[in-house]
Amino acid sequence: MNTILFEIKDQVATITLNRPDRLNSFNTDMHAELKEALKQVQDPANNVRCLLLTGAGRGFCAGQDLSDRAVAPGTEAPDLGESIEKRYNPLVRTLRNLEMPVICAVNGVAAGAGANVAFACDIVLAARSASFIQAFCKIGLIPDSGGTWTLPRLVGQARAVALSMLGDKVAAEQAEAWGMIWKCVDDDQLMAEAGKLAAQLATQPTKGLALIKRALAASSTNTLDQQLDLERDLQRLAGRTSDYQEGVAAFMEKRVPDFKGQ
Repeated sequence: MNTILFEIKDQVATITLNRPDRLNSFNTDMHAELKEALKQVQDPANNVRCLLLTGAGRGFCAGQDLSDRAVAPGTEAPDLGESIEKRYNPLVRTLRNLEMPVICAVNGVAAGAGANVAFACDIVLAARSASFIQAFCKIGLIPDSGGTWTLPRLVGQARAVALSMLGDKVAAEQAEAWGMIWKCVDDDQLMAEAGKLAAQLATQPTKGLALIKRALAASSTNTLDQQLDLERDLQRLAGRTSDYQEGVAAFMEKRVPDFKGQ
């Protein structure tokens, strides 16, 4: 692969956006390679139980590469909706729906679609020097890649509107204080912290964690009665997993559980 690095080790898949000379901005090749890597992540034969997403160099992702032929302005107005439908929307849906934890380690600037792809992950860690920018308004566009859905849920309507219309930079420490991300860490500790967290999650009851993702994702649109019914149904599924049986047995026997992700 030319635009990403991909590794599976100890049941953790690591995808590193790898166009550092372009601040890891998206182009059609990167989208294609991400799609292929995510297929491998979901392949049961690879037994992946956690995904870690990060970037190479001094930035996480600067969003769309505006020089990419698929979206670059020219004599005829580009169909940006087609680019979103074919590339960004499938990427965000895949990250949100992966049946395993997805960690994002933001090592530098995350702008535009880069920020919103990070927010599509389950747990976001950011280096202290990192920042988040809804840069779309600077070129007359709207936040995409789920930004108009995610931002209000993370920071509230007032902040989401201001961030989207002003395009102000949010430093990592401020992002943590606002609840935009899980944690801000020192730059030299980012990958160690993210790797430690990924290794921990890869030993946990993966099916149960996937059901947690499903329940929390549904809660923003469900009524209380609908959510209670969903909790009932998902708990029924969780109770039939071998990891639940192992968890109970380990608790009763006062030992560390050996979850298999099943």
